Amino acid sequence: MCGICGQFNFATGAPVCREALEKMTRTMVHRGPDDEGYYLDGPLGFGFRRLSIIDLEGGHQPMSDAEETVWVVFNGEIYNFPELKSELESLGHRFRTKCDTEVIVLGYKQWGDEVLNRLNGMFGLAIWDTRRKRLVVARDPFGIKPIYYRIEGGSAFFGSEIRPVIATNPQKPEVDPVSLNLFLRYRFTPSPRTVFKGVRKIAPGSKLVFEKGQFRSELWYQFKPIPFSPMLTEDEAREELLRLYKRSVKRHLLSDVPVGLLLSGGIDSALLLALMNLYGESWRTYTVGYGESFADDELADAADTAACFSSQHNPVQLDRGTFEDTLPRIVACLEEPVATSSIVPMYFVCQRARKDVKVVLIGQGPDELYGGYNRHVGVRYGGLWGGLPEWVRTPITSAILALPRNETLKRGVHSLAIPDRLQRYQNVLSLQPGDKVDALFQDGLIGPETGDEILSSWRDFAPLLSETDELGGLQFLELRSTLPDELLMYADKLSMAHSLEGRVPYLDKEIVEFTERLPAKFKVRVGSRKWLHRQVCQSFLPARILRRKKRGFATNVVDGWFRSAKRQKMEKILLDEQSQIYQYLQPSAVREMLNQHETGNSDNHKILFSLIVFEEWLRFQHGSRN
Repeated sequence: MCGICGQFNFATGAPVCREALEKMTRTMVHRGPDDEGYYLDGPLGFGFRRLSIIDLEGGHQPMSDAEETVWVVFNGEIYNFPELKSELESLGHRFRTKCDTEVIVLGYKQWGDEVLNRLNGMFGLAIWDTRRKRLVVARDPFGIKPIYYRIEGGSAFFGSEIRPVIATNPQKPEVDPVSLNLFLRYRFTPSPRTVFKGVRKIAPGSKLVFEKGQFRSELWYQFKPIPFSPMLTEDEAREELLRLYKRSVKRHLLSDVPVGLLLSGGIDSALLLALMNLYGESWRTYTVGYGESFADDELADAADTAACFSSQHNPVQLDRGTFEDTLPRIVACLEEPVATSSIVPMYFVCQRARKDVKVVLIGQGPDELYGGYNRHVGVRYGGLWGGLPEWVRTPITSAILALPRNETLKRGVHSLAIPDRLQRYQNVLSLQPGDKVDALFQDGLIGPETGDEILSSWRDFAPLLSETDELGGLQFLELRSTLPDELLMYADKLSMAHSLEGRVPYLDKEIVEFTERLPAKFKVRVGSRKWLHRQVCQSFLPARILRRKKRGFATNVVDGWFRSAKRQKMEKILLDEQSQIYQYLQPSAVREMLNQHETGNSDNHKILFSLIVFEEWLRFQHGSRN
């Protein structure tokens, strides 16, 4: 796990300045405190910071082949590199290290860009072909590792974070109102946009190619889920998924440094711990919570799971004061705003884990893969709703829309009536109806169809959805949009803020491709979400763990804080017309949204928290902490 960056003067051919490259690279020392490296070749420059995980002595980057015709900088892990190494050796290639980076170098020599499709892992990487003067910058299929870039005046700047991309730009980038609108709708900014004008991020499974003075963006990962034929039986599906889980966990434990686990009170991380015990014992586990004052706290459940599987358990407890006081620092780590309330606990649990280990496994993925959210139930059975006659649907819709709070249910009912598939998904995933978000903005700042910009970011995925059912189509987009640009993005930034590598075994490419070929009945059934995943869990977890309800981590805490006594710090930000968000938004509209939430008429805690995060982000950008 590392930080990479680079500059390529692809149109001008001007040589890269080493001093500027060093300035870019040193913005990422936290990502790679163990080593530093550079490579310059006229108009091309690579910078590298290393967090040593595998082949501690031999993994220096940038790395080349023996003839120095191919150079690579790489952030991430390639979990199938032993198999790829054996295959390449059988084809006559000779390896000089034990590091996974070298399979990218020699794999490119053997297969060209097709090497990307052979990699099973998480990565942001750049490949420089010295003979063709060709640069490829790519992001892994599910966007576990981010790559940002800026193209200006015939030069491209790229990096694992935004900091190196803008480090040599004398002008601080401006906020993009369109991206801000998308952020308030979804809690994140969908790829390839960022909240900064002129700064982009490569979309999951995509690459930038620079050659002959030009550049282009392409979707290189074009897996199209086609249902199994004949369809697997329930027993066959369960056995195959268990095999893939074991294979993935074994791969993800490959490390030359200590490995731990971020353990919640739920079944996903509990199953990871059970599977880890197949390949070792007495693993270190880490959890975070708020104590007995909050009903949905996970500390006790996580401790019970740890005891069940004999891990060395380490809890972290936060309070409201810590949450509010540290939010500005955490938002600064994210670089671009992400308004998931669990960013604060994630920061602190990673901080604690880094005292003992360099690598942690994280249980993200099963909710998106197997239908763990309320929205998945609605989409799964949405066809039944659409089949009802209008005279039945209309009064039910009116009654639901009149309910106080229950915003998820209201959005779901509205979404199911939309005929266009991508627009249905767009509405399912949004926090608020588009017109309510648009109404927050100052007059003239955004256009009438600003929120539809997310559809353009999904355009390349649309042809790959043709064989999926309704639920499968939504999940396909979640795995390539909401998951990487929200949950995985903040997991990367907040773990690497502490020089900690986070790995997500459930997002192994073999697991995702297998699951995407299954129909909805294997995922959501009446009375059971994540059905197939739970079938595997039953083989490893005791009934008391399986019976635990799903907890919205930190969500109820933040909601409660917003609805508590007035004159608290977060409320003051929203009620202060001098707050920096009001460069873009209307104070009266925000005030009305806050009032609706406090009176219980609407559940606006998600978008209100988004506003708080954006304000803290603006204050950091402008050097203000008041």
